[in-house]
Amino acid sequence: MNSDSDLQIAGDILEVPHLLQPPREHPTTVAEFAGLARSIAADRSQWARLVRYDATTRWYHRLRTGPGYEVWLLSWVPGQGSGRHDHGRSSGVLTVLDGTLTEHTARGTRALAAGAQRVFAPGYVHEVVNDALEPAVSLHVYFPGLTEMPMHTAPTCEAPAEPHRVTA
Repeated sequence: MNSDSDLQIAGDILEVPHLLQPPREHPTTVAEFAGLARSIAADRSQWARLVRYDATTRWYHRLRTGPGYEVWLLSWVPGQGSGRHDHGRSSGVLTVLDGTLTEHTARGTRALAAGAQRVFAPGYVHEVVNDALEPAVSLHVYFPGLTEMPMHTAPTCEAPAEPHRVTA
């Protein structure tokens, strides 16, 4: 007997049905949303044929929806960026599928190469830019689904940035 615990399991734990979690059809936790993004990223057949590149504007395509969430596919040609924004009341997972993107926040700048993921809470302000010489593709999961993307002016030394409301 283990002196650290009085709990002992006898027999096959998988035979105790009330201890097993039923498989979920849709994600409900941050870890499950990040896992959904990783599984889509790993299966190029789900997204690669859909990608388009547009030199005049960022291209985007809603790839999937579920109860309370959306999955978006975006392409970025060199020089394209999102502008400083947040995602309203939505949390999200950003996953870089191809290329490299640069994320600018109040805390600094970070290069996000293919496979990188960023999980963010509502109100998280950032700007994403393709500073590289090659196109990039990213996957965005929003929960709840994205209903607004408030744009922010550049911060000043004296006052916090003011949001500008833009509906998605």
